[in-house]
Amino acid sequence: MKNPYEVLGLVQSATQAEIKSAYRNLAKELHPDVNPGDTIVEQRFKEVTAAYDMLSNEEKRAQFDRGEINPDGSPRMDGSFRRGYQGAGAADFEDIVADLFGRRRRPQQTKGKSVTYAIRVPFLEAARGGMQRVRLQDGKTVEVNVPPATSDGDSLRLKGQGMPGAGGGPNGDAFVEILIDPHPHFVREGLDIRIDVPITLTEAVLGSKVNVPTIKGTVSVSVPVGSSSGRVLRLKGQGLLKGGQGGDEFVRLLIHLPEKMDSKLKDFVRSWTKQGDYDVRKKAGFE
Repeated sequence: MKNPYEVLGLVQSATQAEIKSAYRNLAKELHPDVNPGDTIVEQRFKEVTAAYDMLSNEEKRAQFDRGEINPDGSPRMDGSFRRGYQGAGAADFEDIVADLFGRRRRPQQTKGKSVTYAIRVPFLEAARGGMQRVRLQDGKTVEVNVPPATSDGDSLRLKGQGMPGAGGGPNGDAFVEILIDPHPHFVREGLDIRIDVPITLTEAVLGSKVNVPTIKGTVSVSVPVGSSSGRVLRLKGQGLLKGGQGGDEFVRLLIHLPEKMDSKLKDFVRSWTKQGDYDVRKKAGFE
């Protein structure tokens, strides 16, 4: 395996935030779901994932920086045996005696390494919750439950789905990082949802009922008489729900004039302006 810093395009002094950011950017580009059937890109994705697994673990990273382990996590052998026998302790002596009598100590059981994956999840599925399939390094596909109100960057743990342990030890775990795709209309702020909704001049002046999408479905909303463009309406309880806490949806009304302006509308506005001039900028504090 290559130097993990080089794999992620980082220097050795990189912060954990920089390591995570570099991994996320590469994972988005190299994920097998984005490049189906491309074995070269898939191998590159595995290298990036293994490098992130090494550097995101502070203990492993420190061992690698000190030259105690290789990029794949295995111990470096240069000089390690010499250091061991120069100061052999009780455990080493026990091994030597056991060998003389043809007996071997049972290998030490260690837990396997953890593995990190990244999957892309549609905005609404992350908001509502749902199931997603993840393809593991061994080719096996498993389903993971994405909880409602999952945030971009959240990590899900798959117990025992990591690398095999040594000496009969338990498997490591797999961690699945969630990368949420943006939505064409919704924007999330905590547990709240914001959305811009276009309305006509007639609906703004006279008031109306308009259909507004929410993460739970379409609802009918009353546009008050005389609504200005930019007015925000609150839809209570139409946001995300997490841990017993619920958010709201905030609807910003945007007045859209017709692309082809009607001559009668122009004439009306001219005549109305002469009868009822008003200075909106002065009212807002602009001189």
